[in-house]
Amino acid sequence: MARISGAESQIMEALWAQGPGGSLGAEDIVREVGGAQSWGEATVKTLINRLLKKKAIASERAGGRARYRPLVSREDYVTGESQGLLDRLFGGEVAPLVAHYAKHRPLSATEIERLKSLIAAMERDDD
Repeated sequence: MARISGAESQIMEALWAQGPGGSLGAEDIVREVGGAQSWGEATVKTLINRLLKKKAIASERAGGRARYRPLVSREDYVTGESQGLLDRLFGGEVAPLVAHYAKHRPLSATEIERLKSLIAAMERDDD
C-alpha cells in the first residue's frame, strides 16, 4: 500500500466514518473535512485524486455523480503507520517506544493499568 499523507488521511477518516459499504460524494467530503481544515473544493479534489492513484479509494458513479469508498481499512492503515513508526524510530521494537513516552510524557495511572492488563493478557496468550 502506498503511504497515505496526513492530509489524505483526513479524507480517509471521513470515508471510514461511513462504515462498511458507505461512500461519500466529493461535495460531502468537502463539507466533512474542508471547513475544519480550511480546504476549498479544489484541495479536497486533489487529495481525492491522489488517493485514487494510490488505490486507497475507489470511485463509483451513482445518480450521475462520483462517490468514493475506501479500499483500505482503517485497521490496516493504523497497523501500517504504527509499524512504520516503530521501524523508523525504534528499530521495530515496542519497548523502546513505551519507554520513550514514559520518559517524555508521564503516563497516567489509568494508562499504566491498561499497559499492565495488556501485558498480562499477552502473557496468558503465550501459555
